Amino acid sequence: MRNQGFEQHAQQFKRSTGPPNPEILESFLPDKGEELKPIKRSFGFRKTMKSAAIIVSAGKGHRFAGEKKKQFSLLAGKPILCHTLDKFETCLSIDSIQLVVGNEDLDYTLKEIVEAYRYKKVSKIVPGGKVRQESVKNGIETLPSDTDIVVIHDGVRPFVTHQMIEESIQAARQYKAAIVAMPVKETIKMAGPDRIVLKTLDRESLWQIQTPQTFQVDVIRKAFRKATEEGFVGTDDASLVERIGIKVYILPGSYNNIKITTPEDMMLANLLLQMGIP
Repeated sequence: MRNQGFEQHAQQFKRSTGPPNPEILESFLPDKGEELKPIKRSFGFRKTMKSAAIIVSAGKGHRFAGEKKKQFSLLAGKPILCHTLDKFETCLSIDSIQLVVGNEDLDYTLKEIVEAYRYKKVSKIVPGGKVRQESVKNGIETLPSDTDIVVIHDGVRPFVTHQMIEESIQAARQYKAAIVAMPVKETIKMAGPDRIVLKTLDRESLWQIQTPQTFQVDVIRKAFRKATEEGFVGTDDASLVERIGIKVYILPGSYNNIKITTPEDMMLANLLLQMGIP
């Protein structure tokens, strides 16, 4: 049986590149009677682009109200964070993982998560900051020097799929910045401080933003540098990129790609697993 993951990669490659140009192919063929010699690669760049993931898991989890922090709470017998790491560990498009956790959780994460579950792609465990944006910034600063694409993802969003990760990387290569999102299903109203409705927003143009959010590494570094210099704090990573004039491409996510922040989210996560949603 052929590997389904390979088939998917192959189909995506065909769609992105299109059919080969016969004239170009002919230029690589030897003349009649000429001996076919091995091709010598003399390109001025690397053969493949490197993609790294930053898994942000430094939150305090005040809304979760559990005995452990939400990222370390068990979901079907395994920490939520491990369900998330599993997806990136087994994704062929990810070369390394920067795992950002609270400073007080560094030793625990090393022993009880990375070593206990034998993750090979986790190259660094990084102390987080006071807010999420600082945690992501710390992760960016420790990326391997050969990283081209960075995939930023919430540690408590365990239902991310390989397809989301791979398509976001492909989109970031083409558009520089890509985020995963779903259309808003509910009616959204704007209200003032007195809770009086000001207007009803057009739902057709509204998206519920998720992670992964994926960027060319030079773009996200520039965005964070500008935000730091100007003291800007955004609600997600893409908002920083928007401020430097980069257009952000939206990819379809999934309503199952939930972020576990409350006990009710945990109940839903267990239900999704019972339904066979990985």
